[in-house]
Amino acid sequence: MLARREYRRTLPGRAVTTPAISRRLPVGAEAQPDGGAHFRVWAPKRTRVRAVLETSASAPVSVALDAEPHGYFSGSVPEARVGQRYRYQLDDDTTLYPDPVSRFQPDGPHGPSEIVDPAAFRWTDSDWTGAPPTGQVMYELHVGTFTPEGTWDGAIRRLPDLATLGVTCLEIMPVADFPGRFGWGYDGVNLFAPTRLYGQPDDFRRFVDVAHAHGLAVILDVVYNHVGPDGNYLGSFSDGYVTDRYLNEWGEALNFDGPDAGPSREFFIANAGYWIDEYHLDGLRLDATQQIFDSSEPHMLTEIGLKVREMARGRATIITAENERQHTRLVRPIERGGYGLDALWNDDFHHSAMVALTGRNEAYYTDYHGTPQEFISAVKYGYLYQGQRYSWQKARRGAPAFDLEPSAFVTFIQNHDQVANTARGQRVHAQTSPGRFRAMTALLLLAPGTPMLFQGQEFASSAPFFYFCDHVPELAEQVQAGRKEFLTQFPTITEFMEDAPGSVSRLADPASRDTFERCKLDWSEREQHAEIYQLHRDLLTLRRENPVFGAAQRGSVDGSTLGAEAFVLRFFARDDGTAGDRLLIVNLGRDLNPEIVPDPLLAPPDGCAWSVELSTEAARYGGSGTGPVEQDDGWRIPGHAAVVLRPVPRVPASAAPELSSPAF
Repeated sequence: MLARREYRRTLPGRAVTTPAISRRLPVGAEAQPDGGAHFRVWAPKRTRVRAVLETSASAPVSVALDAEPHGYFSGSVPEARVGQRYRYQLDDDTTLYPDPVSRFQPDGPHGPSEIVDPAAFRWTDSDWTGAPPTGQVMYELHVGTFTPEGTWDGAIRRLPDLATLGVTCLEIMPVADFPGRFGWGYDGVNLFAPTRLYGQPDDFRRFVDVAHAHGLAVILDVVYNHVGPDGNYLGSFSDGYVTDRYLNEWGEALNFDGPDAGPSREFFIANAGYWIDEYHLDGLRLDATQQIFDSSEPHMLTEIGLKVREMARGRATIITAENERQHTRLVRPIERGGYGLDALWNDDFHHSAMVALTGRNEAYYTDYHGTPQEFISAVKYGYLYQGQRYSWQKARRGAPAFDLEPSAFVTFIQNHDQVANTARGQRVHAQTSPGRFRAMTALLLLAPGTPMLFQGQEFASSAPFFYFCDHVPELAEQVQAGRKEFLTQFPTITEFMEDAPGSVSRLADPASRDTFERCKLDWSEREQHAEIYQLHRDLLTLRRENPVFGAAQRGSVDGSTLGAEAFVLRFFARDDGTAGDRLLIVNLGRDLNPEIVPDPLLAPPDGCAWSVELSTEAARYGGSGTGPVEQDDGWRIPGHAAVVLRPVPRVPASAAPELSSPAF
């Protein structure tokens, strides 16, 4: 939707009002309905700015922009056309600079910007109402490795598969343009320009449009805690984008509360709304929010959330956040002193799962043991650390979360960071037994919370996922050195260090094209690994069709330990009495055969007995089979398995056939 704005410029002795200009964003080059384009840029450290347009003629068109108050420059260029490339000349600098708010960089961050008309795309999703924060199943993907093509068009062809799987919301790793031929995207420098590596801007729009047609929401991972080092020209326009008031893990901290913070805040807030408005995205995932520093009110995160809701214009949206410090204030309502976001990534769940699956608790896994009680607490309360001492950091970690709904926590056993933080970029299934992997998958996909899969997880992809980035040689060496230093916290990984005594291999080189190519999914493995894929489909069907799983609310699940590696969760059906209850038994250890279980959570509803509804050890999932779990002479709890039990009417022992066979 276009907003009519009037800009004033002051000339000696008089004020002149320019004609009203149609703009979506406060800055950038924008095509006008009647032709031409309007340019506006914030460059307070400059006294003159010119827009320089490339033409088919030998000489470019250069137009001086008018100075406005507070360091802005703007002007209309009637001869500018959609698709035309341009740059800015700053003062008498002979270097020409790309637009900080470029909508497309066809030759990458160091090249010219291109005028894009977002209104030219013909959307077909007018009936799409968005996606609420509750009831979602997320799927994180990296466009460059999701398909062999590594493009939006390639990804579009896989959207029906994701819809059939049972995914409801796609989380796209960052796409803001970055230098080089490949990368994760967290070093983006053109925050408004989807990278040319995956296609044209309209290809991204088409991806979202087709996703909506398949019932899939799309949210974008955005980085508002730093800007990449290569191709970052913001400092050529203003020093106000960054600040030295805070220490940032990835370079200079962004300025949201110091001198000149107003235009800097405007830049990033506008970016948040831009993706919702011009790309019809359904929300954002905010990277490393603990590195977004702001001592002012309202907090930057609050304003980002408000802008997302505003630009959605009534559509439901989802805003998730990564926050290493586990500050639950982020997801509390604004009227209660919160920031008004929707969900937080739950690293605690992941860390407990990895310790239980692999037996290793080194580095940042130190404060987790993978015990049944940890999983019961994570299911009931979200974060495990809500203010207790955390020995790895030698400080307290987290804040109370008892009042939050399960959907406020995004749970996962794989994501881009955690897979890459292994010596070989290994997926979880390659680090544990098949039975344990299937059992943990059942817990992930049936437990309360918002489950998230990482690309290829559903078919146990053999493709690793390494850290990769294509930088200039000097920067590439620094990145590789920094990566090695980070991984030294894992004693077991030092064996893979190139310079370690007796090293058996060296870590994958982030700058190598081969490292990137090895991460691409092989979709034929979906058929080769059909059993694990079927398990994911059946679990997500169960979650979707049975509200006792998919609509679990705070307080609707309780749990008890059954052994050193086994536990039970009881899902209480709120609207169907106990007849609708379900048990989920997870046993990561050996078989258990207790004659009695003196725990009321395992008591069936009156007149009923427990029958197997789904077992991860079923033959259809590659398991060894599962018999009845509850019997008259005791329980038979299979090892390395998860079993869903449903109540069925109990019949007299003399007339009782086999209670039932698994539905899945």
